[in-house]
Parts: sequence; structure tokens; C-alpha cells
Amino acid sequence: MLQEIRWRNILTIGFLFSCLCGSAQADSTILSYEDYLVNILKYHPIAKQAELKLKLADLEWLSAKGNLDPTIDAGWDQKTFDDQRYYRIFNNRLKVPTKFGIDFVAGYENTQGVFLNPENKTDEFGLWNIGVEINLLQGLLVNERQTALEQAKVMQEIALNQQAIILNELVFAASSAYLEWQKYFFIESVLLENEVLAAEYFENTKQSFLGGEKTAMDTLEAFILRQDAISLTNYNQVELQNARQMLENFLWFNEVPLALQNTTKPADYQREIFVINDVRNLTELANTNPLILEKINKQSLYELDLRLKKEKLKPKLKAKVNPLVATNANNILPSYNAADFKLGFEFSMPLFLRTERAGVKMGEIKIQEGALDIQNKQNELLNKIESNLQQQAILRDQVNLMQQNVAGYKQLLDGENEKFRFGESSVFLLNKRQEKYINGRIKLIDLNLKMKFTLLKYLYFINDLVK
Repeated sequence: MLQEIRWRNILTIGFLFSCLCGSAQADSTILSYEDYLVNILKYHPIAKQAELKLKLADLEWLSAKGNLDPTIDAGWDQKTFDDQRYYRIFNNRLKVPTKFGIDFVAGYENTQGVFLNPENKTDEFGLWNIGVEINLLQGLLVNERQTALEQAKVMQEIALNQQAIILNELVFAASSAYLEWQKYFFIESVLLENEVLAAEYFENTKQSFLGGEKTAMDTLEAFILRQDAISLTNYNQVELQNARQMLENFLWFNEVPLALQNTTKPADYQREIFVINDVRNLTELANTNPLILEKINKQSLYELDLRLKKEKLKPKLKAKVNPLVATNANNILPSYNAADFKLGFEFSMPLFLRTERAGVKMGEIKIQEGALDIQNKQNELLNKIESNLQQQAILRDQVNLMQQNVAGYKQLLDGENEKFRFGESSVFLLNKRQEKYINGRIKLIDLNLKMKFTLLKYLYFINDLVK
């Protein structure tokens, strides 16, 4: 069953990338970096996980808005004993909160009973009220409801930062795997060519030995050189297989992991896949990294929390004003009299404010810690960007130099081949020329991909990997 699933995955990836890659040959398929990246961002589970961050932030915003939802309360309380109605109390209340420390309230109460508290007594038609409750000191301009809304907005920004961080890290890891695949794939082609050359030299030397022109030592040396070439190819094939498996970790389609076909190969390593067109200064580049932006936004959360804690230092003073409206048999609609109202005040304040003062101090320390952390991370990132730019310049020069060296090694090898053909050279000298040429080509591939990896890190640092 597992083997069947595996083969189905292989066929799926083959079909998928055959459709994507118009340049595919009949016997092989080129998996371009662009198509590879599209597949990751569309189907990889971590990419989908990053989208959930935004949904959670939207729900946080919805939850914060819920603090402003109107509420309605109603109650019915009745006692009957010894054939007497001691009391019946019915009341309901509508409360409409606002972002500020002001709540609008409205209600209706109707009571009856022989043992009813006089302050709760109403006539048979009941009593209406409508009014306002105001926090005059603590909570008027800064309160939990307003702070929760502002923090929810900041959380949406943090969610965007976290999504960018997750996608950046995913694309960076996936791109690194693609570069490793390119490296060992194209090194293998060089080593296979090296095998062919070593086999030719061995056959030529063996024939020369049989013809009496070469010694047995020359033949043995050519044989060992061919064995060494085979060994190098085998070692590289192990690394290539590991690179392919690492690449497959990033290939998904509709929640199913995919496997590469054996005929699938990467794009030419000499083709540029990372484009850098940013002209901003280094400080600005460092500050746009989502890791820094996330810390800055978290700092905003700490500042909002500190502002609320400072508000707690104020005394609580709430005023309640409720005009009363009555109805009667002659006037079904409520009638208003300015002299009928309920008025009240509530005041409270801790005598020492120790909890509140400690909360403010802790909030200030947390902000100081956050500011120092931001400065440290900005400096680290800036240094990484500057170092990366220097590495780019050095590697660019090394690539140009190695290209010239490889061209020179090729000329020397061709010349040595001619001399060998006329018996003016030896297997040893020919091997040295070939070794220099093969090593130079491998080094050139390695330098090219080191250059690409350096560009990849630069784009990661400046948050420009995911377009």
C-alpha cells in the first residue's frame, strides 16, 4: 500500500511539473526555481500555517470589538406566603458601552407586594429610566475596552510580521535545498566526464602496454586513476541523493507529499535566480526585516499596557444620572418630568497604590528591555547585511578568476593530450592536467552556488524573498 502511494506521488509530481515546465525534454523534466517556489507557497503546510496567523489576529480584533457589544439584563423575583404576595420584582436593563468611559443605559422596572421595600415600589404601570454612567477620573479616556481595541490592531500588524517571518524562513530553507541539489547535480556531470576521460586513458595505456610502449607501472597508475574517478562519482551520488531527499521535504500537492522523478533535474546553475534591485540605505533595509518589525510592534503593545497601568493610579469616580419616566392609565406613553431622576456617585481609591505603582515600574522596565533588544537586533542585522555585501564582492571576483583559470586548465589539458598522443608525455602529467581541470570546474560550480547562497541570505535579511 505504501509503495502504491509512493508511486502515485511520483507520477503526480511528474505530471505537475511536466505541465509547469514548457522547456522539458522528452526524457527529462526541468524543475525551475520559480515553479518550485510557486508550489511551496501554494501547497506547503507551513505556508498554510502562516495564513492562520492572520485569521487568529482577525479573531482577536473581533473579540476586542465584543467589549463594545450592548448587553441586556432581566430579572424576575417573587415571594408568596400564607396566601399573600410578599413581593414581585421585575426589572430589565439595556447597557450600551463606548470606547471611552461612558455607558448609556436604559431600563424598566415593575414591582408589587405588601412587604416590598419602599425604595423599589412602583405603580402598576411600572417605571422607565434612561441615562448615562460616566467615569470622571480613571477610565474616562483610557480604559480596558479602548486599550483592547488598540492592542488588537497592533496584533494584526504582528500577525503580518509573523506570517512574513514564517514564509521567509520557509523560502530560505527551501531555496538552500534547491541550491544544494543544483550543486551536486552539476558536479556529477563533471565527475562522469572525469570517469570517461579516466577510462579512455586507462584503455589507451593498456593498449600501449600491450604494444610495448608503456610499462606495467603506467598501466597500474592509469587503472588506479580510473578507480579514483569512480569513487569520487559514487561519493557525489550519495550527496546528490541526500540533496534530492531534502528537496522533497518541501514538495506538496493538496496536502500530499510528493517525490521527484528520477528524470527531473534542476535549472542551469549559471542562470541567475535571485534579483536584487533595492536602492534603500542599509539602516532602512535592516529596519524592514519582519523580525525587527515584530519587536517594534510588540513594543507598542507594552506601551499601551503601560498607559493603562498609569491610568490605574487615578482614583475611581463614577457618576450615574438616570431620569425616570412613568406611565399611567390616562397616558399610555411614558411622560417625562425633570424633577424625577436618580443620581449617584461611586468613589474608590487604594490608600498606598502599591500594586498600581509596581505595575507601572514593571511596565517601564519591560519597555526598556524591549528597546535595548531592538537596538541589539538592528545592529546585528545591519552588520550581517554589510558583511554579506562584502562577501558578494569577493565571491564575484573569485568566480571571474576561476572562470579564467578553468579556461586555462582546459587549454593545458588539450595540449598535454596532444603530447601524450605523440608519446611526449606521461600518464602522471596527463592526470595532473586533468585533475586541475576537473577540480577547477568543480570549484567554479561551488563558487557560483556560494554566490547564489550569499544573495539568498541578503534577500532574507532585507525581507525580499517572498514577492
